[in-house]
Amino acid sequence: MTAQCVGRFFRTDGKYLSRAYKEHLSGFDDWEQKEHADEWVLQEQNMGQRLSIDETMLHHDLFTFLSNKDGHCKKGTLIAAVKGTTVADVTEHIDKIPEESRKKVREVTMDFSDSMMGIVKKEFPQAEIVIDLFHVMQLYGTKGLDAMRMKLKRANTTEVRREEREFRKKQERNARNRKKYREKHPPRKSKNGKRIGRPPKRKNEKFEPKKLSNGETKADLLTHVRYPLMKSPDDWTDFQRKEMHLLFEIEPRMKVAYGLLCALRNIFSKTKDRKKAAKALHKWYRNVGNTRIREIISVRDTIKGKEEYILNYFNNRSTNASAESFNSKVKGLRAQVHGVSDLPFFMFRCAKIFG
Repeated sequence: MTAQCVGRFFRTDGKYLSRAYKEHLSGFDDWEQKEHADEWVLQEQNMGQRLSIDETMLHHDLFTFLSNKDGHCKKGTLIAAVKGTTVADVTEHIDKIPEESRKKVREVTMDFSDSMMGIVKKEFPQAEIVIDLFHVMQLYGTKGLDAMRMKLKRANTTEVRREEREFRKKQERNARNRKKYREKHPPRKSKNGKRIGRPPKRKNEKFEPKKLSNGETKADLLTHVRYPLMKSPDDWTDFQRKEMHLLFEIEPRMKVAYGLLCALRNIFSKTKDRKKAAKALHKWYRNVGNTRIREIISVRDTIKGKEEYILNYFNNRSTNASAESFNSKVKGLRAQVHGVSDLPFFMFRCAKIFG
């Protein structure tokens, strides 16, 4: 709850209450990390054996957050918050944590970021790096399926524009032909003064793109299937099921790519053993290669390059959900105070809540 909310409840000046809390009640002036809080904050007492690392945007800059999974996004969660994401910037301050504590770390979960990988390898040499299934599925969805969808949508937009240009040219050509015909054949009229012959076509006839069997254009269909493409068929609504079946009808390659997504999801959900998972993943690689779809092959190569860290997921089935949840709470705090105007004080509050 913000000081403004408390002020409204007790019918007092919220701004005055906010200043009083910051300058007198909070202990911010006596905080030992106040001088460098806008650059880095360390809470080394929160070190544990299972950590998460991720980045988030604060005050127009990216900050790297190192958190303890056992804190469960409460007290004892925040270990370090460092401005920047490069290996040099972050390790300069994490080095201040005693080496003995850093060597006790057994597991660090993260996303596909190369800079995060470099930070973890340098600072926690004994730790097992885990890239969780959610980031693998996100990679396949954004770089694979969504890239294919957008490529098809751009191609369809280009095709519709070409058809519209041809329609306009045809209109102009027909108008010229009608004008020449009228010069040679003046319109005839009946006894009552009405014009004889077919009625003239409207000059401002509008172009309409081709419609699919469900009454919408292909561009509309490709817009509507954005979210169903990332969902399991069991989670589709009736409308989404009809849309997806129509998409697979007109774009068979999308059906193949979606089938590979379901196969990859099954590897993570149904396989319990690391060796069996590795075998299933290699079979999936071969199936991807047979499709000859550039976007999916690119995703496969990324997964293949970090296969060891992805397979580490099957050791303890650890995910980076704790880091994502922590980021969400930090963003929620930022929204609650309507943005970060005083970064050191914001970091002080984070340290008090999560430190």
